[in-house]
This record gives sequence, C-alpha cells and structure tokens, in this order.
Amino acid sequence: MMTKRGWYSVAAAVGAAAMLVVAPARLSAQQATAEGAPQIGANDMGGTVTSANGPEAGVWVIAETTELPTKFAKIVVTDDRGRYVMPDLPKANYNVWVRGYGLVDSPKVQTVPGKIVDITATPAPNATAAAQYYPAIYWYSMLKVPDESNFSGPKRDENMPENIKSRQAWLNIIKTTGWIPAALGHFNSSTEAWARRIQSGQAMTGMVNTISRLDPELAFQYFGDWTDRIAKGELPFAQPPRPQGVERNIVLTLWDWSRETAYLHDLTPTDRRNPTVNANGKVYGTTEDSTDYLPVLDPGHNSVAEIKHPVRDPNTPTSKTASMEPSPYWGADPIWDSQTTTHNPMMDEKGRVWFTARVRSPANPDFCKKGSDHPSAQVFPLQEANRHLSMYDPATGKFTLISTCFPTHHLNFAADADNTLWTSAGGPQTPVVGWLDRKMFEETGDEQKSQGWSPFVLDTNGNGKRDDYVEPDQPVDPTKDKRVVAGLYSVAVNPVDGTVWGTSLGYPGYVVRVNPGPDPTHTALTEIYEPPLPGYGPRGGDIDGKGVFWASLASGHLASFDRSKCKVLNGPTATGKHCPEGWTLYPFPGPQFEGISDTGSAESSYYVWVDQYNTLGLGKDVPIGTGNLNSALLALVDGKFMTLRVPYVNDYFTKGMDGRIDDANAGWKGSALWTTYATRTMFHLETGKGTLPKVVRFQLRPDPLAR
Repeated sequence: MMTKRGWYSVAAAVGAAAMLVVAPARLSAQQATAEGAPQIGANDMGGTVTSANGPEAGVWVIAETTELPTKFAKIVVTDDRGRYVMPDLPKANYNVWVRGYGLVDSPKVQTVPGKIVDITATPAPNATAAAQYYPAIYWYSMLKVPDESNFSGPKRDENMPENIKSRQAWLNIIKTTGWIPAALGHFNSSTEAWARRIQSGQAMTGMVNTISRLDPELAFQYFGDWTDRIAKGELPFAQPPRPQGVERNIVLTLWDWSRETAYLHDLTPTDRRNPTVNANGKVYGTTEDSTDYLPVLDPGHNSVAEIKHPVRDPNTPTSKTASMEPSPYWGADPIWDSQTTTHNPMMDEKGRVWFTARVRSPANPDFCKKGSDHPSAQVFPLQEANRHLSMYDPATGKFTLISTCFPTHHLNFAADADNTLWTSAGGPQTPVVGWLDRKMFEETGDEQKSQGWSPFVLDTNGNGKRDDYVEPDQPVDPTKDKRVVAGLYSVAVNPVDGTVWGTSLGYPGYVVRVNPGPDPTHTALTEIYEPPLPGYGPRGGDIDGKGVFWASLASGHLASFDRSKCKVLNGPTATGKHCPEGWTLYPFPGPQFEGISDTGSAESSYYVWVDQYNTLGLGKDVPIGTGNLNSALLALVDGKFMTLRVPYVNDYFTKGMDGRIDDANAGWKGSALWTTYATRTMFHLETGKGTLPKVVRFQLRPDPLAR
C-alpha cells in the first residue's frame, strides 16, 4: 500500500512529501476467549492488540464510518495489556484499524458494534516507516536556526514593528511555514522554491507577510536546507512517546463538518461562564476568510448543517480579491470568498451565539470619529474597524448585526449585571480596547450608545487614577500617566475582580491587564507585564478562577502570571519589566530546535484555555494549551504535562476549545471538551484533497476499559 504523508500544521510542516511502502498487517475479528478480555455491550467494541512483540500498549484503535449523516470516527487507546474498549458507537458498519508509534497502520477491517475485534499489529520495518506517523514538531525541530551573528546591525525593514536583532525574535516569527508540492514546478534551488511556495493560494497570503518580517533570503536558505535534508532521508533526532497513564483514558469522537476548502477558526458549544448551558445541544463554528457559511454540528444526531452569515452593506469587501499565485491544488481560481471573516464565536446564557464578524466596509461612520459627541470618540476617535460584532439566535434563525467603531478579534462575556461583552482587536498595534454593554443594547437597540472603547493608559505617576498622559513615543513623565499601544490578542475576564486580561503579540510581547473602573472610557487603567527570558512571545491566554493568567509563549513554554506576587504595580518603573517574580515558565513537551540551549520546545502553541469547571475531569482550573505541533492538547496537571494526542487525521491543529457539561450526574460521559481542526489547508493532511474539517470531542474516562 502506497501512502503519502503530509505533516502539516498552520505553524509548521515537513518539507518534502514522503512515499512509503507499508507492510501488511494481520487482523482478525472474532470473539475473545482469553482470560481478562474486555467486557463490552451491544453498542461497544473491544478486543486486544498484539504483534510479534507481544501486547501493544498505548496504541490507538480507530473506528470510522461514512454511513451516518456525516463522516464519524471514534478513537481509544490500549491499556498496558494491549486491551481496548470503544464505547457508545452509533449503529453502522465501521472500518477499524490500529495506529501507534513504532508500528505501521494495520489493514482496515469492516465490523459492527457489539463485536470483539482482536487486532494483530505490524511493527514498522525500519525507522523511516515509523517516522511517517510522527507529529509535526519532531520534523520541524530539525530546522537549523541561524546563530546570533545573523541578527546584529540595524533594523531590516523600517516599516515593520519588530527589530529582528536576536535568535529569539527570529524564532518568534518563523513558527508559521508550509511545505513545497512538486506541482509547483522545477526550481534551481530550494531557496528559490520556498520563495515561490509562499505565494501560492489564498491560504498562504499570511505567510508572505510573515516572511517579509524576516530577512527572506536568510529564511528561505534555512527552510531550503531543512527540506533538502528530509528529502534525502534524514529523520527526526527525537521520537514521540506512546500515551502513558491517564493519557490512555482519553476517548476521542470526530465528526466531519463544513467544506473541503473551508478554514475553521473556532467553535462554541456553551456559555463559558456556565458550561451547563446548551446541554446536548448544537455546536457552532466560524470560518474566518474562507466562507460566509458557518457550520453547525448536531452531535446527538451525528448531522451537520450550515447557516449563512449576512452583512449589512452589500459592498463589504471579500477575501476573494486577495492577490495570489496559482495553487497546485486548486489552480488560479480563489477558493476563499468571505465578506464576514467570522473569527471567534461565544455563546451567551440564552444559547445565542455572538461572533466577531465584519458587517460593513472598514471605514467607520461619523459617530466614531473626531468631532462626534460619543464619549469614547471624544477621548480617542477611530477611523476604521475591519471586523465588528453579530449575534445569531437559534430560536428564531435570525442574525443581529452590530457595527462597532473598534475592531474585534476574540470576545468574552463578563459575569456582571450588564453582561458586558469585551473584545480584543488582534494586532499589537491597535490602540484601544472595546466593549458592548449588552444589557443596554438589548433594552434599547442603540448600537452607538451601547458601545465604548478606551486607550491603554499606564498609571506611571502612581496615584491610582487616570490622569493626563504622555504619548507612546514620549518618555515617561513621573507627574503624568503614559499611553501605550498594546492591542489585545486574547481577551479574558477575571472572575475574581472583573478586570480584563489579554496578551499583546510581538517580541518580547506582554500580558495586559485592564481595570475598567466605574466609567471605562475615562477611568480604565492598564498594566503590562513582559515575560522574562527565556520566555517570549505571548499569544493565546486565559485566566483561572483564582485570577492567575496563563499564556502560550512562542518560546515553547506555557506561562503563568500571578499578579499577587508583584512588588511594583504602578509608578514610573511599571512599564513592563517590573514584575519578573510574577512569572512561572513550564516547557511544553516535544524536542527543541537543535543547537538551541534555551528551555522550552519547538512547540508553537496558538492558545490556552483554563478548565475553570473541570469539564474534562483533570481538575478545576487546569490550564490546557493547544499543542499545535504536537497534534495534541497539552494539559498541565500538578506541574506536569499530559499530552492528549489526536493521531488521525494527522496533523491535528486546533486554535481553541470549550468544555460543556451535558449531565452532571452522568460521570465521565456527562461532560467533554470540544475543539475543531483549524488548519487553513485541510487538503495538506494525510488524507489529502477532499478532507473536511472535523469537530473533535475529548472525554476522559477512569481507565482505558471503562464503558
């Protein structure tokens, strides 16, 4: 059997497609008679996995069917004796096979629930065959990184916000790459091929911007060397471990949804403030630049649908007009066409879904600008916003569109009397934080009166209130406050005191705290905190029930920041570097780049979510990072990571998650963690063109054989 493995994630991929002849494996479907065989019911499947080496512990058993309304799969892990139990399968015919590190995939056998299926696995015949199943991080860590001598001297591009003057700053940017298909044609060198690769297709338009922030010639040289070495047969210097301990208790359920050309960014199953909302209900996704058709999964019926997100202005720009070179997969025609560019969804207490979405052209109406009588515009007028807000009510099937003066990216509800909806803007160069007074909006329908925004102002004179301030390009004046440009990327509301937290991208980047005060437009005060080396590059973040903020760092760490440990909170020195004592860095799993002595790994985690309500079962307030290069979720429990890997379809890459409690009295079956595949190019995954995005549900049972 010839299989083509593409190791792709939005953050990294293997350079050359590899062709592998997989040795056949033997599989038998029969009733188990051995002592200690797993017990199953009519809707379950179970058995034992063995090979010539004996029982195969910590390998995945995968069952997949196309006989339900949408493609469906379930995945479990074998125990230390090679046994498995796959619970609660809908009635259908399934293809079942085994995947595991050190093995090659076994042939698929067709069977139905209620059967004992014993599987004979085949060890990989050599290291090359085994490596085809490794997560992207094991291949990506083979990339050689330029030494410090390449980063001395003046700023490479005065138009870019970051001065690439260190290895760390370079690494902060390069964790976004792709691989080179042969269909692009012949090139005289791999450096030339990489320069062409990033110009193909709409999904790679962001890559052009990323590479332009580096020295492109230097970047392409190192990427070319990396892919050349892989093409010649070089293998990763590290190997992934099989699941151990609690990692073997995971039950994964996968549903196909949306379209093969779609790019899913996020999903929402419930209200984050109360995860019992929408119990057993539908799950809603966002498709950003790819399409205006938003996917909906009904997990109870294993069915999917779409709803079209409207715009207020028919002349709203569309992603279809993005310039690009022809794609080797889709040709010259654009595959993305979205006016709304929906980014992040969030469900409220009534089961309605709120989106950051574009509803009109970017130019702001007059009430946002200088000369307006809007209080926020008088403090800080805004000229444009590329994304706004909307709300979908499943009960009526109708959208409410809300034109905001401030740009939006992520959003989160406060647990206050007004159900304030706080938003981030995405980029570090955004000068304000924005919000919607949801109570006022629902009572009056007045979108102008119900919204507000405020600049980020540090209390550098230390008097505890907001005063006149100096501008970002001016030095600190001990008698005044100071405005900073620290646009939020992530956004979260502290359940302890109602302060608003988030991350500011870039190198070294910041964690940002905003205390709204009684009149946020005029009273909001900001604090910024820079991670100490070897940490840098905060991206996604969330807050726990005690008010500790957690962030994923480009340095390959999960970071916690505890403000209560800070000795200085305001005053002329409180400009970012003033509280190293508040930080704790936890190196993510997986190998580091060769030659890099810093702690951390080559992991490029996109976001962090904190399980405040123990919806997964690992404990209250457990932080979980998206292990985007590990093909996993990475949960930090008692200071140690658990790698909750999704082995199929490889490579799993998600940008967020939410936990929901469907039945608090149903044990492990009553709650779950929900995610979606969020790669821009699903067709780069192992199953190739035609692969749809997938919803992945994580459940944690007490042991690998629990039903």
